[in-house]
Amino acid sequence: MSKGFASNYRIWLLAAVVFLCFGCVGARLVFLHVIDRDKLVRYIDKARRQIIPDKARRGDIVDARGNVLAASHSQVVVGVDPQVLRKEDEAKWPELARLLDMPFAELQKIFTTKTKPLAQGEGAAEAGDDERDIRWAKLSENTSEEVFEKITALKIKGVYGDRTYCRAYPHNQLAAHIIGYVNKEGTPAAGLERFADFYLRGQDGWRESEKDGRQREMAQFRTREVPAANGFSLVLSIDSAIQHMVEVELEEVVKKFSPEKATIIVSDPRTGFVLAMANYPTFNLNEFSKADMAAQRNIAVCDQLEPGSTFKIVAASGALNEGIVSPESHFDCSLSSVDYKGKPRSLPREAHPFEHPVLSVSEIVAHSSNKGAAQLGMLLGDQRMYDYARKFGFGEKTGFSGGGEIDGELAPPSKWDGLTITRMPMGQSIAATPLQIHCAMGVIASGGLLMRPQIIREVRDARGERVYRFDAVSRGRVITEHTAETMSYLLTKVASSEGTAVQAAIPNFEVAGKTGTAQKLIGGHYSSTHHVGSFVGFFPASRPQIVISVIVDDGHIPGASMASGALVAAPSFRRIGEQLIQYLDIKPVTAVNRPLLALGGGHL
Repeated sequence: MSKGFASNYRIWLLAAVVFLCFGCVGARLVFLHVIDRDKLVRYIDKARRQIIPDKARRGDIVDARGNVLAASHSQVVVGVDPQVLRKEDEAKWPELARLLDMPFAELQKIFTTKTKPLAQGEGAAEAGDDERDIRWAKLSENTSEEVFEKITALKIKGVYGDRTYCRAYPHNQLAAHIIGYVNKEGTPAAGLERFADFYLRGQDGWRESEKDGRQREMAQFRTREVPAANGFSLVLSIDSAIQHMVEVELEEVVKKFSPEKATIIVSDPRTGFVLAMANYPTFNLNEFSKADMAAQRNIAVCDQLEPGSTFKIVAASGALNEGIVSPESHFDCSLSSVDYKGKPRSLPREAHPFEHPVLSVSEIVAHSSNKGAAQLGMLLGDQRMYDYARKFGFGEKTGFSGGGEIDGELAPPSKWDGLTITRMPMGQSIAATPLQIHCAMGVIASGGLLMRPQIIREVRDARGERVYRFDAVSRGRVITEHTAETMSYLLTKVASSEGTAVQAAIPNFEVAGKTGTAQKLIGGHYSSTHHVGSFVGFFPASRPQIVISVIVDDGHIPGASMASGALVAAPSFRRIGEQLIQYLDIKPVTAVNRPLLALGGGHL
């Protein structure tokens, strides 16, 4: 007799199958939660947990009047995850392409390309496949916040953005060599951007959180959060209006004389702070990738040249300061040689003849006599000549806060040859940066002090509160105030009808300065056709407020054999000075308020 369908055999078989299934589930659970637990937890952690960076905003760079020279603008990097795009959103793709300002065909290609070949070493053998899914494809890296809001409003699933900052320079090439730039990788590459990166860069923040299956952050599981600390801002001593004046004048110099290089520097002699610094060639900070390296060099601090006759202020100041001579001491500038240390030393040739070759110290300065400067140097002697050159700042960095500065060249007396003592006083056998030459003239304008040239006035935090203020810094006294006043008086004769640079004169403003026309060393020999023309001066001489240096390297004047400092540089000095008189409201010096300048020597 049949026992029906539910026989003992079938019951036992069914029980065995159920038991086996539960046994497999149990074994799998043991494997997942005990044997392979640590490995799987790490995998899940990696899949769900995320570190979300919070970019810090780089600090601004502003000029002395608060005008922004460099700023960081918020922008969005827009991308897409092609794996999660929906069919119903395709109608919105053309509008997205329009907002991103990209061809629709290009956007469509990115959206429909869902895989890419595995790179070597990415584990193709393990996966058994040679491609992997694309989970991120960039659409745009500089979308504005306003445009991104419109993109978000389209609600296209899979399209999202990451906020970041872009460095921008509102005035393009204005003060390019001072400011520098941040490259596409976010690395500061030159100028203050690099030199002051410690202040500007800020500190990125981050947060640790979890994401769901749709890659959205689950804020309730956020465990740690470190907010970003935005960078500090720099307030410069540069005045954009003065910088613009200087750059416009530099453009005129280039048009007229087609120089190889040129530099103009303007500073306040009382503090050493730089008000403007411009070079040719230059470049647009917003298009730095298009500029060659020569255009990016800050010539004022990283190129060197022989200062020529502008260096004669060192020999004259030293001799007056030591009391060896007075302004009325006379020298025979017709001599071809002078005995020095028991040996005849040949004197350099004059750039132009003098009607009366016996010149006073005052006339040596005014007429820029090479033979006279050489004799002043020999009166000082090797060591004192070298010491005064050092005191005036030659042969060492000025301490300029813009970075990239070089030392220049000033050999010690032990390495001099027999002619150095006759050539150095006229500005040969020495190499200096334009800024060193500028600072040397600043010694006389400041009353005998060598001031450190500075360009950063203040450092401010993200709230605009002052963090640090840079004050004027003296590097030491070079000559007495009395000697500085005497030299100021002598240098006013240069910018007069009896001097070499009447083109620099500004009526009623006591211009004091010195021309320079240095022959360039080409192939180891001094060229008779290639020169560096310069004029370095200040005004008003009795109460100096502005120092201006104009240096033109290898300028050319049609029909002239020599592009002298009087022709290529002094007129620019005057034009810039006349503009600054109006802009800075510099008062003229009259006979009533002009102090009497004593003409004796002095000692430190």
